[in-house]
Amino acid sequence: MDQGLIIRKLPAFVLHDHRRPRPHHDLRLEEDGVLRSWALPRGLPPTPVEDRLAIAVPDHDLDHLTYTDEDKTIADTGWWELLDRTERRTLFALHGSAGTRRYALIRTGGPQAENLLLHLTKDQGQAP
Repeated sequence: MDQGLIIRKLPAFVLHDHRRPRPHHDLRLEEDGVLRSWALPRGLPPTPVEDRLAIAVPDHDLDHLTYTDEDKTIADTGWWELLDRTERRTLFALHGSAGTRRYALIRTGGPQAENLLLHLTKDQGQAP
């Protein structure tokens, strides 16, 4: 076997379009064997000047990567890349069907805050 060959599984993400109880999106990022999840009442921010509320919700099992039902469809899926993480901010790139977009999840309270802001970064260059 070629010792130079490294096979790495990229962490997945899914963006669900959820119709109940009210229309919203759910962002789920694969990490540590689960899907870290946030409800996005107004969806992903379309521009860097329009931050959106991201409400932390309980982790989901990996089977939610492909889960759909009459109230939940998959809006986008692909893999995600952690670019930087501090106690206050997680910077990441989503590599989905429409290309790559960089976002930051920003805590507005203490380290255990459940309400965050999702920000589309101004720098949308190639992820390292």
